[in-house]
Amino acid sequence: MALSDMTARLAKPTTKPYKLYDEHGLYLFVTPAGGKFWRLKYRWHGVEKALS
Repeated sequence: MALSDMTARLAKPTTKPYKLYDEHGLYLFVTPAGGKFWRLKYRWHGVEKALS
């Protein structure tokens, strides 16, 4: 499932932060304050990491 531009723009803040996933580890992190951050989740030597 691909995360569309319109879905990312219409993402509203809630009381808890949440993630809208795209493909291959890319996701949009939405904070309660309304901030939106693109992040990429990956593994390095078996440890999960995130790149902003």
